[in-house]
Amino acid sequence: MSYDTIDRVAVLGAGNMGHGITEVTAMAGYDVTMRDIEEELVEDGYESIAWSLEKLEEKDRLEEPADEILARIETTTDLEAAVADADLVIEAAPENLELKHDIFADLERYTDEDTLLATNTSSLPITDIAEAVDTPERVLGLHFFNPPVKMDLVEVIYGAETSDAAAEAGYGWVESIEKTPIYVRKDVRGFVVNTIVGPFIGEPAWMVSEGDADVRQADAAMAHQRGYPMGPFELADLTGIDVGYHVRKEAGDDIPPVMEEKVEAEELGKKTGKGFYDYEEGDGPDYEPGDGEGFDTLQVEARMINRAAYLVGEDVATPEAIDIGVRLGLGFPEGICRRADKIGLDRVLEKLETRLEETGDDRFEPHPHLRELVEEGKTGEDAGAGFHDYGGGEDGDLDAYRYLNAEIDDGVLEVELDRPERMNALSADLLGEIDDLFSTVDTDEIRCATIEGTGDRAFSAGADITGFGSLEPTDAMDVTPAFETVHEFPRPVIAKIDGYCLGAGLELALACDLRIATKRSAFGAPEIGLGLIPGGGGTQRLMRVLGETRAKELVFRGNHIDAERAANWGLANRAVDRDEFDETVEAFVDDLRNGPPLGLEVAKKVMNQGEDASLEAALAMESQGFGLLIGTDDVREGTAAFAEDREPEFEGQ
Repeated sequence: MSYDTIDRVAVLGAGNMGHGITEVTAMAGYDVTMRDIEEELVEDGYESIAWSLEKLEEKDRLEEPADEILARIETTTDLEAAVADADLVIEAAPENLELKHDIFADLERYTDEDTLLATNTSSLPITDIAEAVDTPERVLGLHFFNPPVKMDLVEVIYGAETSDAAAEAGYGWVESIEKTPIYVRKDVRGFVVNTIVGPFIGEPAWMVSEGDADVRQADAAMAHQRGYPMGPFELADLTGIDVGYHVRKEAGDDIPPVMEEKVEAEELGKKTGKGFYDYEEGDGPDYEPGDGEGFDTLQVEARMINRAAYLVGEDVATPEAIDIGVRLGLGFPEGICRRADKIGLDRVLEKLETRLEETGDDRFEPHPHLRELVEEGKTGEDAGAGFHDYGGGEDGDLDAYRYLNAEIDDGVLEVELDRPERMNALSADLLGEIDDLFSTVDTDEIRCATIEGTGDRAFSAGADITGFGSLEPTDAMDVTPAFETVHEFPRPVIAKIDGYCLGAGLELALACDLRIATKRSAFGAPEIGLGLIPGGGGTQRLMRVLGETRAKELVFRGNHIDAERAANWGLANRAVDRDEFDETVEAFVDDLRNGPPLGLEVAKKVMNQGEDASLEAALAMESQGFGLLIGTDDVREGTAAFAEDREPEFEGQ
């Protein structure tokens, strides 16, 4: 069976997930019908979509007018009418197996056998849902994350009888709506993301229950020492303590007493005003960086890594898929498999075995795949292999980077900052990769370079401040090598800015030679609000680009300025509408790609070095550069092309 053509989509459910999936589907250009059982529910869902699109339009984050997107959405309460012409049906009803069985039994009657049937369930097995149909091979999971408009991840889940054709069609469709899919090849409880987050919340709850830690200590250590976006108890309060409780109960797992006590007291988190923190009379999560001292973060991460080993060892998901899942679905600073390889799988195994021996609790039982990796000597980065392989990368290998996407296309080094879950925040690892790439790449085949951010929210929203708590003052005193390396790169570099360009992101953009922005972009140096000043050469380059008055305004006030003001000030070369952005960048790139490589290299070097020299010295450098170029083949070609009224063909000689 082939499911190659998906033109029309039906979404069953108009609640938070249903109307969110409907919205992103229509934004991607599909005709979509949203159905729910009552007219009022449908109307509320449609109004939520209209409100969201209006806000996105105000922020210039839509490719077309909101009204045109809304025109692709139909609504109904009639199930048969909703799915009659659909090529893909996505069920987003409440998490009740009997209800889902009723819906899928109706879908069996109302749809053709080549209609793809998907469920957005986050907790029920796909296999169980598919029992209601005679064609389970066309049933799969498409698990979106809340809210679908903002969250990029979608888990594409196989049921026991899901065909490869159905899963591949679902995967391709997810890519077509500009989301990031990962395969979950076996129908395991929790799929990928919830399998990993389970011990992130559960293990600290056991440690508190057993008197080995307290709530604030655990949250401070995991957030401030290890860089997770929030502490485990803060996360439990946000999602609802009862949610994790019921998931564990349904799975037959033991429940940490501290969690059980909260559920029995109906203190379920933020939604009830009180959970592990007090949101009514207290300040909510009020832990400080220093509160985490003495907490055993390895015990928590070892259990998460062990769950990753289970997913890999049981052929549920690849290490790459797991890492994408936790980064995009949970906002983790790096993939859990990458983090495991940094820690060392031998250390992880030793921690689990020690705790198993001390407690006899089988939650510490190492998965055979973890043991196998360690026995094979695949203990992580230092060994050259772990979950991932580190043995093949050499200097200049564009596929060797974790947080950068880089390729050379027709003489252009195209670089993407790839941390969309953190709005491309510049971590130490990412900065190290930028430095390595621009230091080692072979410039002979490059005429210019571009740097942009992955996703549609930011070029880079700044530095990854989660590591600041452990930073020693002397560690921060040197200018960041990555910025200097980009600044001194012998080819022109263009910053392609779409979205936030703040803090360290602005410093990276300033290290580039040219900056082209969409009008929806925002620039700023907000460090003063943290009691800091811009680093990475930010204060000095701002002074040179903007002059004293405007540079001090930007730094002292810490406010954002829009792209049009940035262009007026000279901070950006152009500020254009999004539909003109690619064309504008390409025009700049064409000029640089076809320009004289030696001439551009010398011009960049003379202009950069001349900034800090006296006028007399700068003029001397300019004269030397002119003399260096005058006898080159490129100058002869340029002169001949001018005389013959044709375009020059520079060879860089």
